[in-house]
Amino acid sequence: MKNTHIDVLIIGAGPIGIACALECKKRNWNYVVIEKGALTNSLFNYPLNMTFFSTSEKLEIDDIPFISNNPKPTRNEALEYYRRVATSKKLNIKLYEDVASIEKFENYFEVTTTKSLYNSKKVIIATGFYDIPNLLNVPGEDLPKVFHYYKEAHPFTLQDIAVVGASNSSVDAALEIYRKGGNVTMIIRGDSIGERVKYWVRPDILNRIEEGSIKAYFNSQIKEIKDNEIVIETPKDKLTLPNDYVIALTGYRPNFKFLAEAGIEFSEDEKHIPNYNPETMESNVAGLYLAGVICGGMETHKWFIENSRIHAKIIGNHIDSKL
Repeated sequence: MKNTHIDVLIIGAGPIGIACALECKKRNWNYVVIEKGALTNSLFNYPLNMTFFSTSEKLEIDDIPFISNNPKPTRNEALEYYRRVATSKKLNIKLYEDVASIEKFENYFEVTTTKSLYNSKKVIIATGFYDIPNLLNVPGEDLPKVFHYYKEAHPFTLQDIAVVGASNSSVDAALEIYRKGGNVTMIIRGDSIGERVKYWVRPDILNRIEEGSIKAYFNSQIKEIKDNEIVIETPKDKLTLPNDYVIALTGYRPNFKFLAEAGIEFSEDEKHIPNYNPETMESNVAGLYLAGVICGGMETHKWFIENSRIHAKIIGNHIDSKL
Protein backbone atom coordinates (compact mmCIF):
# COMPACT_ATOMS: atom_id res chain seq x y z
CA MET A 1 0.00 0.00 0.00
CA LYS A 2 1.38 3.41 -1.03
CA ASN A 3 2.39 5.74 1.82
CA THR A 4 1.83 9.44 1.06
CA HIS A 5 3.15 12.29 3.25
CA ILE A 6 1.03 15.45 3.25
CA ASP A 7 0.27 18.57 5.31
CA VAL A 8 -3.51 18.27 5.57
CA LEU A 9 -5.92 15.40 4.95
CA ILE A 10 -9.60 16.30 4.58
CA ILE A 11 -12.27 13.62 5.02
CA GLY A 12 -15.44 14.38 3.10
CA ALA A 13 -15.90 16.07 -0.31
CA GLY A 14 -19.11 17.91 0.44
CA PRO A 15 -19.38 21.70 0.18
CA ILE A 16 -17.47 22.26 3.45
CA GLY A 17 -14.77 19.74 2.57
CA ILE A 18 -14.37 21.51 -0.78
CA ALA A 19 -14.14 24.86 1.04
CA CYS A 20 -11.38 23.42 3.23
CA ALA A 21 -9.54 22.19 0.14
CA LEU A 22 -9.72 25.68 -1.39
CA GLU A 23 -8.14 27.11 1.77
CA CYS A 24 -5.33 24.57 1.60
CA LYS A 25 -4.71 25.30 -2.07
CA LYS A 26 -4.56 29.07 -1.48
CA ARG A 27 -1.98 28.53 1.26
CA ASN A 28 0.11 26.20 -0.96
CA TRP A 29 -0.23 23.26 1.40
CA ASN A 30 0.15 19.68 0.27
CA TYR A 31 -3.35 18.30 0.88
CA VAL A 32 -5.80 15.64 -0.23
CA VAL A 33 -9.55 15.19 0.14
CA ILE A 34 -10.80 11.63 0.73
CA GLU A 35 -14.45 10.87 -0.11
CA LYS A 36 -16.05 7.44 0.16
CA GLY A 37 -18.73 8.22 -2.44
CA ALA A 38 -19.37 10.66 -5.27
CA LEU A 39 -18.40 14.31 -5.14
CA THR A 40 -20.82 16.07 -2.75
CA ASN A 41 -22.22 12.63 -2.02
CA SER A 42 -24.97 13.82 0.34
CA LEU A 43 -26.27 16.38 -2.15
CA PHE A 44 -26.17 13.74 -4.86
CA ASN A 45 -28.45 11.56 -2.75
CA TYR A 46 -30.98 14.33 -2.13
CA PRO A 47 -34.37 14.03 -3.90
CA LEU A 48 -34.10 14.78 -7.61
CA ASN A 49 -36.45 17.77 -7.46
CA MET A 50 -35.29 19.24 -4.15
CA THR A 51 -35.14 23.02 -3.74
CA PHE A 52 -32.83 24.54 -1.12
CA PHE A 53 -34.12 26.76 1.66
CA SER A 54 -31.07 29.02 1.24
CA THR A 55 -30.50 31.39 -1.65
CA SER A 56 -27.59 30.69 -3.97
CA GLU A 57 -25.27 33.37 -2.57
CA LYS A 58 -25.51 31.76 0.87
CA LEU A 59 -24.31 28.45 -0.61
CA GLU A 60 -21.24 30.02 -2.23
CA ILE A 61 -17.80 29.05 -1.02
CA ASP A 62 -14.59 31.09 -1.21
CA ASP A 63 -16.49 34.01 -2.85
CA ILE A 64 -16.97 32.01 -6.06
CA PRO A 65 -20.32 33.16 -7.56
CA PHE A 66 -23.19 30.66 -7.62
CA ILE A 67 -25.58 31.70 -10.39
CA SER A 68 -29.05 30.17 -10.16
CA ASN A 69 -32.06 30.48 -12.47
CA ASN A 70 -34.35 30.51 -9.44
CA PRO A 71 -34.64 32.49 -6.19
CA LYS A 72 -33.87 29.21 -4.39
CA PRO A 73 -31.41 26.91 -6.18
CA THR A 74 -32.22 23.31 -6.99
CA ARG A 75 -30.28 20.15 -6.25
CA ASN A 76 -29.04 19.95 -9.85
CA GLU A 77 -27.83 23.56 -9.79
CA ALA A 78 -25.95 22.93 -6.55
CA LEU A 79 -24.32 19.80 -7.96
CA GLU A 80 -23.25 21.75 -11.04
CA TYR A 81 -21.84 24.60 -8.92
CA TYR A 82 -19.75 22.47 -6.56
CA ARG A 83 -18.64 20.22 -9.42
CA ARG A 84 -17.42 23.23 -11.40
CA VAL A 85 -15.60 24.62 -8.34
CA ALA A 86 -13.83 21.31 -7.75
CA THR A 87 -12.84 20.78 -11.39
CA SER A 88 -11.98 24.37 -12.36
CA LYS A 89 -9.81 24.81 -9.26
CA LYS A 90 -8.20 21.42 -9.92
CA LEU A 91 -8.68 20.31 -6.32
CA ASN A 92 -6.93 17.12 -5.20
CA ILE A 93 -9.93 14.93 -4.41
CA LYS A 94 -9.92 11.13 -4.22
CA LEU A 95 -13.42 9.70 -4.70
CA TYR A 96 -14.76 6.25 -3.80
CA GLU A 97 -12.03 5.83 -1.20
CA ASP A 98 -13.16 5.01 2.34
CA VAL A 99 -11.23 5.95 5.49
CA ALA A 100 -10.75 2.87 7.67
CA SER A 101 -8.85 4.39 10.60
CA ILE A 102 -7.16 7.50 11.97
CA GLU A 103 -4.26 6.96 14.36
CA LYS A 104 -2.52 9.83 16.14
CA PHE A 105 1.23 9.78 16.65
CA GLU A 106 3.36 12.47 18.26
CA ASN A 107 3.73 14.78 15.25
CA TYR A 108 1.44 13.30 12.60
CA PHE A 109 -1.62 11.20 11.87
CA GLU A 110 -1.61 7.88 10.09
CA VAL A 111 -4.80 7.60 8.02
CA THR A 112 -5.53 4.24 6.46
CA THR A 113 -8.02 4.07 3.59
CA THR A 114 -9.28 1.32 1.32
CA LYS A 115 -6.72 2.39 -1.28
CA SER A 116 -3.76 4.00 0.44
CA LEU A 117 -1.93 5.00 3.59
CA TYR A 118 -1.39 8.68 4.41
CA ASN A 119 0.85 10.38 6.95
CA SER A 120 -0.61 13.82 7.54
CA LYS A 121 0.36 16.64 9.90
CA LYS A 122 -3.28 17.71 10.30
CA VAL A 123 -6.67 16.09 9.65
CA ILE A 124 -10.03 17.78 9.00
CA ILE A 125 -13.23 15.73 9.33
CA ALA A 126 -16.10 17.19 7.29
CA THR A 127 -18.26 14.11 6.80
CA GLY A 128 -21.73 15.52 7.52
CA PHE A 129 -24.49 13.34 8.93
CA TYR A 130 -26.47 11.94 5.99
CA ASP A 131 -25.06 8.41 5.97
CA ILE A 132 -26.78 6.90 9.02
CA PRO A 133 -30.59 7.15 9.30
CA ASN A 134 -32.43 7.28 12.61
CA LEU A 135 -34.28 3.97 12.67
CA LEU A 136 -37.85 3.37 13.76
CA ASN A 137 -36.77 0.20 15.57
CA VAL A 138 -40.00 -1.64 14.88
CA PRO A 139 -40.69 -5.13 13.55
CA GLY A 140 -40.61 -5.22 9.76
CA GLU A 141 -38.33 -2.25 9.30
CA ASP A 142 -35.90 -4.47 7.42
CA LEU A 143 -38.48 -5.32 4.74
CA PRO A 144 -37.52 -4.17 1.21
CA LYS A 145 -40.63 -1.95 1.11
CA VAL A 146 -39.09 0.39 3.72
CA PHE A 147 -36.93 3.34 2.60
CA HIS A 148 -34.98 5.81 4.73
CA TYR A 149 -34.06 7.93 1.72
CA TYR A 150 -36.33 9.38 -0.93
CA LYS A 151 -35.32 10.09 -4.53
CA GLU A 152 -38.42 10.60 -6.68
CA ALA A 153 -42.18 9.96 -6.74
CA HIS A 154 -42.71 7.91 -9.89
CA PRO A 155 -42.22 4.42 -8.33
CA PHE A 156 -44.97 5.18 -5.80
CA THR A 157 -47.74 6.10 -8.25
CA LEU A 158 -51.01 4.20 -7.54
CA GLN A 159 -49.55 2.80 -4.32
CA ASP A 160 -50.46 3.15 -0.63
CA ILE A 161 -47.57 5.10 0.86
CA ALA A 162 -46.81 5.86 4.50
CA VAL A 163 -44.49 8.84 4.98
CA VAL A 164 -43.04 9.01 8.49
CA GLY A 165 -42.03 12.41 9.84
CA ALA A 166 -43.00 16.07 9.51
CA SER A 167 -39.74 17.71 8.45
CA ASN A 168 -38.89 19.33 5.12
CA SER A 169 -37.91 16.02 3.56
CA SER A 170 -41.08 14.27 4.73
CA VAL A 171 -43.36 17.08 3.57
CA ASP A 172 -41.65 17.35 0.18
CA ALA A 173 -41.97 13.59 -0.36
CA ALA A 174 -45.61 13.49 0.72
CA LEU A 175 -46.61 16.35 -1.57
CA GLU A 176 -44.68 15.07 -4.57
CA ILE A 177 -45.98 11.50 -4.26
CA TYR A 178 -49.54 12.77 -3.81
CA ARG A 179 -49.23 14.86 -6.99
CA LYS A 180 -47.84 11.88 -8.88
CA GLY A 181 -50.86 9.75 -8.04
CA GLY A 182 -49.86 8.01 -4.81
CA ASN A 183 -52.21 7.52 -1.87
CA VAL A 184 -50.27 9.22 0.93
CA THR A 185 -50.66 8.85 4.68
CA MET A 186 -48.34 10.77 7.02
CA ILE A 187 -47.43 9.29 10.40
CA ILE A 188 -46.23 12.10 12.67
CA ARG A 189 -44.89 11.68 16.20
CA GLY A 190 -45.63 15.30 17.17
CA ASP A 191 -48.84 17.29 17.12
CA SER A 192 -48.13 19.41 14.02
CA ILE A 193 -46.13 19.85 10.85
CA GLY A 194 -42.58 20.94 11.72
CA GLU A 195 -41.99 24.66 12.22
CA ARG A 196 -38.79 24.45 10.17
CA VAL A 197 -40.66 23.35 7.04
CA LYS A 198 -39.98 25.79 4.17
CA TYR A 199 -42.34 28.75 4.47
CA TRP A 200 -43.63 28.42 0.91
CA VAL A 201 -44.35 24.69 1.36
CA ARG A 202 -45.95 24.64 4.81
CA PRO A 203 -49.31 26.16 3.72
CA ASP A 204 -49.48 23.64 0.88
CA ILE A 205 -49.16 20.57 3.12
CA LEU A 206 -51.55 22.03 5.73
CA ASN A 207 -54.17 22.64 3.04
CA ARG A 208 -53.77 19.14 1.56
CA ILE A 209 -54.22 17.63 5.03
CA GLU A 210 -57.20 19.84 5.82
CA GLU A 211 -59.00 18.94 2.59
CA GLY A 212 -58.24 15.24 3.10
CA SER A 213 -56.06 14.77 0.01
CA ILE A 214 -53.28 13.60 2.32
CA LYS A 215 -54.25 11.75 5.49
CA ALA A 216 -52.21 12.66 8.58
CA TYR A 217 -52.08 10.92 11.97
CA PHE A 218 -50.56 13.22 14.59
CA ASN A 219 -49.16 12.11 17.96
CA SER A 220 -48.85 8.71 16.33
CA GLN A 221 -46.19 6.19 15.41
CA ILE A 222 -45.71 2.99 13.51
CA LYS A 223 -45.62 -0.09 15.74
CA GLU A 224 -45.18 -2.79 13.09
CA ILE A 225 -44.60 -3.05 9.34
CA LYS A 226 -46.04 -6.01 7.46
CA ASP A 227 -45.89 -7.09 3.84
CA ASN A 228 -49.14 -5.35 2.87
CA GLU A 229 -50.05 -3.38 5.99
CA ILE A 230 -48.75 -1.19 8.77
CA VAL A 231 -49.90 -1.05 12.37
CA ILE A 232 -49.92 2.42 13.88
CA GLU A 233 -50.65 3.64 17.38
CA THR A 234 -52.74 6.81 17.59
CA PRO A 235 -53.94 8.74 20.66
CA LYS A 236 -57.23 6.83 20.42
CA ASP A 237 -56.27 3.28 19.44
CA LYS A 238 -54.22 1.02 17.21
CA LEU A 239 -55.04 0.98 13.51
CA THR A 240 -54.08 -1.38 10.71
CA LEU A 241 -53.72 0.39 7.36
CA PRO A 242 -53.16 -1.02 3.86
CA ASN A 243 -49.62 -0.22 2.78
CA ASP A 244 -47.28 -0.86 -0.14
CA TYR A 245 -44.28 1.24 0.91
CA VAL A 246 -42.99 3.06 3.98
CA ILE A 247 -40.78 6.12 3.53
CA ALA A 248 -39.30 6.79 6.97
CA LEU A 249 -37.64 10.20 6.77
CA THR A 250 -36.95 10.47 10.48
CA GLY A 251 -33.58 12.19 10.25
CA TYR A 252 -29.96 11.13 10.22
CA ARG A 253 -26.96 11.18 12.53
CA PRO A 254 -23.18 11.54 12.26
CA ASN A 255 -21.00 8.47 12.39
CA PHE A 256 -20.24 8.73 16.10
CA LYS A 257 -18.37 5.42 16.09
CA PHE A 258 -15.92 6.72 13.49
CA LEU A 259 -15.33 9.92 15.48
CA ALA A 260 -14.90 8.06 18.78
CA GLU A 261 -12.37 5.68 17.23
CA ALA A 262 -10.37 8.75 16.19
CA GLY A 263 -10.27 9.82 19.84
CA ILE A 264 -12.95 12.51 19.80
CA GLU A 265 -14.98 12.95 22.98
CA PHE A 266 -18.65 13.97 23.23
CA SER A 267 -21.02 15.80 25.53
CA GLU A 268 -22.72 13.42 27.94
CA ASP A 269 -26.27 14.56 27.16
CA GLU A 270 -28.56 13.37 24.37
CA LYS A 271 -27.16 15.99 21.97
CA HIS A 272 -23.87 14.05 21.79
CA ILE A 273 -21.96 17.11 20.58
CA PRO A 274 -18.30 16.42 19.74
CA ASN A 275 -15.65 18.20 21.77
CA TYR A 276 -14.08 21.04 19.79
CA ASN A 277 -12.96 24.64 20.27
CA PRO A 278 -15.35 26.94 18.33
CA GLU A 279 -12.60 29.55 17.96
CA THR A 280 -10.29 27.15 16.11
CA MET A 281 -12.51 24.13 15.24
CA GLU A 282 -9.79 21.89 16.71
CA SER A 283 -11.16 18.87 18.57
CA ASN A 284 -9.90 17.48 21.86
CA VAL A 285 -7.35 15.59 19.72
CA ALA A 286 -4.61 18.10 18.89
CA GLY A 287 -4.33 18.59 15.12
CA LEU A 288 -7.70 16.97 14.38
CA TYR A 289 -10.34 19.47 13.26
CA LEU A 290 -14.12 19.29 12.72
CA ALA A 291 -15.99 21.26 10.06
CA GLY A 292 -19.58 21.61 8.95
CA VAL A 293 -22.76 19.99 10.23
CA ILE A 294 -20.88 17.23 12.04
CA CYS A 295 -20.10 19.78 14.77
CA GLY A 296 -23.71 19.73 15.93
CA GLY A 297 -23.87 16.09 17.00
CA MET A 298 -27.54 15.13 17.17
CA GLU A 299 -28.50 18.77 16.64
CA THR A 300 -28.42 18.25 12.89
CA HIS A 301 -30.32 21.48 12.21
CA LYS A 302 -27.76 23.66 14.01
CA TRP A 303 -25.15 23.76 11.26
CA PHE A 304 -25.68 23.83 7.52
CA ILE A 305 -23.77 25.09 4.48
CA GLU A 306 -24.45 28.80 4.84
CA ASN A 307 -23.37 29.14 8.47
CA SER A 308 -20.55 26.56 8.51
CA ARG A 309 -18.67 27.50 5.32
CA ILE A 310 -16.67 29.89 7.52
CA HIS A 311 -15.19 26.85 9.30
CA ALA A 312 -12.72 26.39 6.44
CA LYS A 313 -11.10 29.79 6.97
CA ILE A 314 -11.10 29.40 10.77
CA ILE A 315 -9.31 26.07 10.46
CA GLY A 316 -6.93 27.42 7.83
CA ASN A 317 -5.91 30.32 10.04
CA HIS A 318 -5.28 28.03 13.01
CA ILE A 319 -3.30 25.49 11.02
CA ASP A 320 -1.27 28.37 9.55
CA SER A 321 -0.14 29.24 13.06
CA LYS A 322 0.94 25.64 13.69
CA LEU A 323 2.56 24.38 10.48
